[in-house]
Amino acid sequence: MDHFARLGLPAALDLDAAALDRAYFAAQRQWHPDRFVARPPEERARASTEAAALNDAYRVLKDPIARAVYLAGLQGVEMPSDGKTIDDPDLLMEAMEAREALHEAASPEAVDALAARSRDDMTAALAGLGTLFLRGDRAAIRKTLLRLRYLDKFAEEARGRRTNLQREKA
Repeated sequence: MDHFARLGLPAALDLDAAALDRAYFAAQRQWHPDRFVARPPEERARASTEAAALNDAYRVLKDPIARAVYLAGLQGVEMPSDGKTIDDPDLLMEAMEAREALHEAASPEAVDALAARSRDDMTAALAGLGTLFLRGDRAAIRKTLLRLRYLDKFAEEARGRRTNLQREKA
């Protein structure tokens, strides 16, 4: 059963966060292992398995990028696993230039500007994904998702760089 079906939600890129929360918490109440303490071992095991699957589904569907990657997988888009080399020279150049700019950023404000540009790029890329899914353009979906993964990682690196710069000033 896929994550969307597990939570009784439509398989869609855009999900209502409140509906996702309601579906998750309702299902969690039903399958929470504490409700099965006095039940036979096989029922306890099933409750534990269902609760874990619900937690995984919620974690994936709550995050827009993880949800997009998951939905792409359901539609047959093959993504490289973590740690695989990206085969898009444009994205590699973008990543290299951004990381260089981040390394050269001498103040938290400079890092914040780079992070803001990255967030804007993420927002635009996420907004464009809907059209790509509607067209069924697997190659463009894959390329956009790879870029989103990079932008998300860059945002994490920017937070770390900002923290280090703040420590240096203290």
